[in-house]
Amino acid sequence: MTPRGQERTGVAYGLAAYLWWGLGPLYFKAVSHVPALEVLAHRVVWSAALLVALMLARGRRAAIAAAFRRRRTRFTLMGSMTLVALNWFTFIWAVNHDHVLQASLGYFVNPLLNVALGMVFLGERFRRPQILAVLLALVGVVWLTIGLGEPPTIALILAGTFGFYGLLRKTVAADGMTGLTAETVMLLPAALGYLVYLGAGGRLVFGHAGRATDLLLLAAGLVTALPLLWFANAARRLRYATVGLLQYLAPTGQFLLAVAVFGEPFTRVHLVSFAFIWAGLVLYSFDAIRSVPRARVAVG
Repeated sequence: MTPRGQERTGVAYGLAAYLWWGLGPLYFKAVSHVPALEVLAHRVVWSAALLVALMLARGRRAAIAAAFRRRRTRFTLMGSMTLVALNWFTFIWAVNHDHVLQASLGYFVNPLLNVALGMVFLGERFRRPQILAVLLALVGVVWLTIGLGEPPTIALILAGTFGFYGLLRKTVAADGMTGLTAETVMLLPAALGYLVYLGAGGRLVFGHAGRATDLLLLAAGLVTALPLLWFANAARRLRYATVGLLQYLAPTGQFLLAVAVFGEPFTRVHLVSFAFIWAGLVLYSFDAIRSVPRARVAVG
């Protein structure tokens, strides 16, 4: 395939992944009658089953074994496992309780939080436009906190857990698919145990709320694994800056769903806050495009 063809294919995969993530609240709204913790348990169980099957089908058994064999990798993945579980639960809870707008805010802030985390924990040096972008996002969050009389807790939890998750995964000796597979397998005993506990107490929704609900919960594995595969295919073919721009499609989709479909309130306070954050993202993206014209993402 020609380089231009590779790029077109990469863009198609990237659009599929980020649009899927952007439309994700529609799936979780469809299962909003199921408690968030049970939805999380199903997501872990069926994702683990699907990811293990995919890894074995691709001949990646040795990669999974290596992730569990190395002590440092295992403990790092335990930390990232905790963060991703909290991130997933918070997002599910936010959708179920009509806080999709805050969820989108969290994922808009996340790229700029990553800049700050890199400076603090990795000693990375950043250019002035990037620092200014982080400060603009901070102003947006402070403005929203003052305007609403309370901090946007959901947004901060989502941005923080995903930011620190990425920080840990940056230091672990495992590629994206292997790491996520190991994380879900580590979470599997707790998820299965919780479902058994619910079943023993007669509170398990799965199997008792109709075939449609059962099928939706079974689909949790596909909802998790498919966009990850598409993202991996996109990242191999596209420049880093291109992937960086595509990532904003996910919170944009969530934002549009929150305001236009779910009818969540979007006040003047929200508008000013988002404007600061969007300005920071525009500045950050422009600087990234200008400074790394040929960089590509390496995904194992």
